[in-house]
Parts: sequence; structure tokens; C-alpha cells
Amino acid sequence: MFVGTKLLQRCLAHNTPLGCRSMHLLRDNAYINGKWIGANSKQTFPVCNPVDNSVIASVPDMNTADAQLAIDAAGKAFESFGKTTAKERSDLLRKWYNLMVEHCEDLACILTKENGKSLAESRAEIKYGNSFVEWFAEEARRIDGEVLQAPAANRELFLLRQPVGVAALITPWNFPHAMITRKAGAALAAGCTCVVKPSEDTPLTALALAALAEQAGFPAGIFNVLTTSVTNSATVGNELCENPKVRVLSFTGSTAVGKILYRQCASTMKRLGLELGGNAPYIVFKSADVDLAVNSAMASKFRNTGQTCVSANRFFVEADVFDEFVGKFVEKIKKEIQMGDGSKEGVTHGPLIKKSQLDMVNGLVKEAVEKGAKVYCGGAPLPDLGSLFYAPTVLTDVTRDAQIYNKEIFGPVAVINKFTDEEDVLKQANDTPVGLAGYFFSQDISQIFRVARKLEVGMVGVNEGLISCAEAAFGGVKESGLGREGSKHGIEDFLDIKYVCIGNLKR
Repeated sequence: MFVGTKLLQRCLAHNTPLGCRSMHLLRDNAYINGKWIGANSKQTFPVCNPVDNSVIASVPDMNTADAQLAIDAAGKAFESFGKTTAKERSDLLRKWYNLMVEHCEDLACILTKENGKSLAESRAEIKYGNSFVEWFAEEARRIDGEVLQAPAANRELFLLRQPVGVAALITPWNFPHAMITRKAGAALAAGCTCVVKPSEDTPLTALALAALAEQAGFPAGIFNVLTTSVTNSATVGNELCENPKVRVLSFTGSTAVGKILYRQCASTMKRLGLELGGNAPYIVFKSADVDLAVNSAMASKFRNTGQTCVSANRFFVEADVFDEFVGKFVEKIKKEIQMGDGSKEGVTHGPLIKKSQLDMVNGLVKEAVEKGAKVYCGGAPLPDLGSLFYAPTVLTDVTRDAQIYNKEIFGPVAVINKFTDEEDVLKQANDTPVGLAGYFFSQDISQIFRVARKLEVGMVGVNEGLISCAEAAFGGVKESGLGREGSKHGIEDFLDIKYVCIGNLKR
């Protein structure tokens, strides 16, 4: 362990609450080919706590040359790792999972420090993220081939499923643990080696996962973590897309960036998994259990302070229950949400991740209010708490020409619209180029089946606001991406199908 890291851990220990005093998983170097190293350029960049903008650590600012080093290491490691048995890979993932469980509190503390979400939310994310490694440890042993019925008597036909090769994983800041484990768990189970490029805002969780992978006995080169600042992020991302040694790229992030990566991957015809932006409708029909709809809205809208791709974004409430829903929703927000430093007891929600995010959210709300929107609560930043805090906000009477009406907000703002007709609300819900998740509440069984089929999204929550789990296929339709993560389908992006025909057999 490095001297700088030891000093940093001792300093942090004095400022963390009981249960978070151990920061021994904190690393301030990248992890490539089984070694903790700095950037070739010797450059670093700071990782800051969004609560107060204090510097947690400085990590290597790696460039294209560093990325090539990681890719080469992963390529070399694949020569042997791709030949391992399913049981060997399963056992390795199980060891990694067990260590994650053992160190769940350490991981949660690091996550809260760099992301700003509350410890309760961080603990929930760690548990959720761990579940994918557990799941794919088991799925590794279920990668089966197929025996086909041959059209000729002297032939035998079968299909093999084999690992694609080096996998590049580009992950976001909003779920820095779970987005890595969901991808890496599947890739490693298949027999692929990984080059992970975490967000520049939250690289410390990724490095902590690498530390646990090292403890689990991962061979050198099969799990590599590149850290890059915003300055080098685009060029490193381009290298991961265009380097022919990388055979599959998995990305979670905005649709705009996803389209750039899609184009860059075309030159080498890579396999692609893209989990992109959403604009989730949240529909409450008059037959709904309103209390259930309100409780579920709290989790769906305000988890991670609204910074989730499956967050309820556009609320549509039927006129008969509109006033009841809005009244109960606002009352619950005021009663249950406690903004502040997520590492402190009693705090439920933290700040937004960075200034650009706060400025965007604040600008959307201001424009909506200028165009006649009604503010029930919130509607402004909370500078007394810190420069990145924004009040939980509920808006109604938002005009359709306001940007916030159909834009993914990615903040703690609920825009609630009134409707009177099922067909019309479905048109509004589907009137967007993306389709990741959607939610609706109804006690009418015929309506449940009807609406679930008509919503143009990849995932539907019926009378439920939190729907993601390792067993389910996570992904969207339209411009919300390609492929699925989690479930038995999550491993498919990392496998090639090889057809084998044995002919001229003697019978």
C-alpha cells in the first residue's frame, strides 16, 4: 500500500461516523495487469466530496498510452483466462462476492464520500451491486451449448458459446458500484477479461473493487481499472472503442454519449451493450391505491436525489385522484426527506453530483415557473447546506413548451400532469425518443395487462416503484440502448456462438 494512501486513510478516519472509520480499501493509483500504478505522464486529478467540495484523494489521470497498456494486459490475460472452466470462473467470482459482503460497510463509506448519497442509499447500492456478482457466479456454470438436428444422417451439428475477448466497461457516477459489478460479473463469468473506465467523479469505488479482486486472487490482467479526468476521458474512451483488441464495449450513460461510442465502435465492428438515458412515465389511474402510489413515488423519484436513469420523470395522475395524490406526496416529501451530508445519521438525501448538474436542474425549474408552473415545495437550491444541494421540488401546471415537460431531469424535481383518458395518457407517455422504464398504478386487472403491453419501454413497474434486481433483464427500447444487463440474458453480450458441423460420419 502506498504512503499517500495511508496518510489519506488516517485523515479520513477522523471525519467519518461510527461504522465508517475503516477506509483501508481506499486507493490512489490505477490497477493494471495486477499492479497499482500511476499514469505514464505522472499527472493526477482530484476526486472531491460533493457535500463540501473537499478533496478525498488524487488519482492518476491516464491517457491513451495507459489505456493501450491496460488493453494489452487484458488481451494477454485472455489467452489463458478464456480457457478456464466455468467452475473455476464461478469460484473466482464467489470469492470476490464474499469479500464484497465482508467489506460492504467499507465500500459504502467510500461510495458516500465520492458520490454524496446517504449511507443508507450507499449500503443499499452495495447490496444490490453485490447481488450481480453472486448471480453471475452461478450463471457461469449455466453457459450451455446446443446440439442441433442435422439435415443429413452422416452429420452432427452443435453450437458452442465462447467468450468474446477483451471487454471495455465504461461506467457512470450515479451507481459507481452496481454498474461495474453488473457488467464485470457477466463478462468474467463468460471468460472475458475487463478494462474498466469509471466516471472521473467516482473512481474510488472502482479502485476499491479492484483491491478486493486482488484479494480474491484474480490473475493479473483480467480486471483492470483506468482512471481518467474529464480532460482525457474522451480520448481514452475513443481508444477503447477503436482498439481492435477490445471485442465488446459496455456503456452506461447518456444517450448523446452512447451515440458517439456507437459510431466509434463501427470501425472494428465491436459487440455493444448500451444502457442509455430514460424519461420514465409514472401513471396513477383512478383505480389505484393512492397511498401505495405515493410511497412508491418517493423511492422512484427521489432515490439518489433523482439522479437515476429509471427515475420517475413525468408524472401523470388521473383527474379523480389528482389533488389527493399531490397533497399526500408533498406532505410525505416534507416529512421524510432530510437533506445533508450523507455520512451523518438521519440524513436521507445528499447533494447533486456537480455544479453543471445543479445549474441544469435549477434552470429547468426557473423556466417552468416563468411559464406559469405552480411550485408546491422546493423550487430552489439550498446554499446553507452546500453549493450542490437542491430542494425536493413538486411542480404542476407545467406548460408543454417548457423544457422540463419532456426532458430527463436527473434531479429531485417531480413534474405532475393531470389526465382524463387512458388512450391519451399513453400517447403522452410514449411521446419520447427513449424508452427505458415506465411505471403505472391500477387495481383494474384488464387495464394492467393492456397498459403494460402498450407502454413503449423496456421495463414496466406495475404498482411498484423499484423494479431492478439481478434476476431481471435491465435495458430499454428506442434510444435507451441495446442489449440487456442482469438476468440470464446479461451474459449474452460477452459470448460468441460458434457453429460446428462434423460431416461424413460413418453410421
